[in-house]
Amino acid sequence: MATEAFEDIAETFDFLEDWEDRYRHVIELGRAMPPMEDALKTPATKVEGCASQVWIQPLLDGQGARAVFDFKGDSDAMIVRGLIAVLHALYAGLSVDEVRKVDAMAELGRLGLDEHLSSQRSNGLRAMVARIQTVAEAAAMGK
Repeated sequence: MATEAFEDIAETFDFLEDWEDRYRHVIELGRAMPPMEDALKTPATKVEGCASQVWIQPLLDGQGARAVFDFKGDSDAMIVRGLIAVLHALYAGLSVDEVRKVDAMAELGRLGLDEHLSSQRSNGLRAMVARIQTVAEAAAMGK
C-alpha cells in the first residue's frame, strides 16, 4: 500500500542501476524538501536512535483514525534528510489508519535500502518509522 509519490521513487530506483546514482537521487530528494523551521527542532520532535540529528514534526488534519497524516522533517546529514523525504513520500496524505497498516520495512526493502545503508543509518531509519507509527497509533486512539 504505497502512495503514488513512493511508487515514483521505486520506479526511479528501478531505472537507476548504480547505487551511487541512487544515493545521489535520495540526496536530491532531501534537498528538494522544504526546510523545517528551527523553532520546531526541539527535544519533543527529535528522533532518538539516529546517529545524525533528526527531527520529525507530525501534522494531522482531522481527528482519530481518519485524520490525514503528514509531517515536516529535517536532519543535519544530507543522506538522512533524503531518507526523511522517502518516508514522507511513503506516508504523507494517508489516513492515520492507513499509516498504521504500512509495512514500511517491506516497502523500503523494495528500494534495496536495507542492503545498502550502514547499520547506524538502518537503525536510524527504523527509529524514524517507529516515531511515525507511534504518532499514528496515538492519533488513532484520539490522544
